[in-house]
Amino acid sequence: MKQYFWHRLKILTMTDGLMSKAATMEIPINGAGDTGSLPEDDGLEQDLQQVMVSGPNLNETSIVSGGYGGTAEGIIPTSTVKGSGLHPPHPSSLATGDEAARGIAVEKFDIVKKWGINTYKCTKQLISERFGRGSRTVDLELETQIELLRDTKRKYECVLQLGRALTHHFYSLVQTQRALGDAFSDLSQKSPELQEEFGCNAETQKLLCKNGETLLGAVNFFVSSINTLVNKTMEDTLMTVKQYETARLEYDAYRTDLEELSMGPRDTSTLCRLDAAQSHFQSHKEKYEKLRADVAIKLKFLEENKIKVMHKQLLLFHNAVSAYFAGNQQQLVQTLRQFNIKLKTPGAEKPSWLEEQ
Repeated sequence: MKQYFWHRLKILTMTDGLMSKAATMEIPINGAGDTGSLPEDDGLEQDLQQVMVSGPNLNETSIVSGGYGGTAEGIIPTSTVKGSGLHPPHPSSLATGDEAARGIAVEKFDIVKKWGINTYKCTKQLISERFGRGSRTVDLELETQIELLRDTKRKYECVLQLGRALTHHFYSLVQTQRALGDAFSDLSQKSPELQEEFGCNAETQKLLCKNGETLLGAVNFFVSSINTLVNKTMEDTLMTVKQYETARLEYDAYRTDLEELSMGPRDTSTLCRLDAAQSHFQSHKEKYEKLRADVAIKLKFLEENKIKVMHKQLLLFHNAVSAYFAGNQQQLVQTLRQFNIKLKTPGAEKPSWLEEQ
């Protein structure tokens, strides 16, 4: 019995030794690229985390036998494994991709650098002007026209606001007159003793409602034209004015920078910076002069357009209001025809999409 026990103990000891030795052997790879089963390793998760942190090049993937960090003899490139379906990228394509990415990065860096330098110079110039230490280029005639435009825009915005208020209130009046006319008409049918009086008032309210709708169409057209003039035509000119003011600030900033460099010492590095400053100053000067000319032209065209539009709209507003309160329905209708204003007939059906084409 004791001999049998010691015999079994020797067999188990030899088996454990063989298994521990097999665990340290390299993993064989057959010709088809198939590998044997990997034994469970407690440090495998830590090794994977180390690989993720170290950031290996995925273009140089390889199979390592013997665990992470083994010798070079244990590394088998994937290009030598048959049946894997993996092909290493061509070196020229890698170089081209790296050069393109590097070129984009350099281009973005140059854009950010130029933006930073330009912002610094313009901020410095603006602060100097605010505190009265820096000189500012001023075109008196153009600046006067710009201020006049801004003041005119504020006043026209006030007229636009009042016109919209008038439209809102007058629309409520017309709706009240229509409801009142319907009430009078209903009472004229139900009150025989007052049928004539109710009927007369119903006709009057319906006539006032009809004329009110005509006047409302004229006022809406007036408000729409003022809105277009203020929020489109004038705003477009003011956008160009803002670009002109920005260009003026940049021009003065680079002019001041050039003047400071010109008064400094004339060594080799200063001469190079002076040439660069002169080039930048010239480009910003051309931009400033071009925008100044654009603003002058737009201000001229805006003034002509404003006079033409307002002459027509003020005449329309006057004739329509006068005809309405004078009770001259024929003149009111004629005024709308004169300015090609078409009113929507109450209760008219909307035309089909085929008719609108």
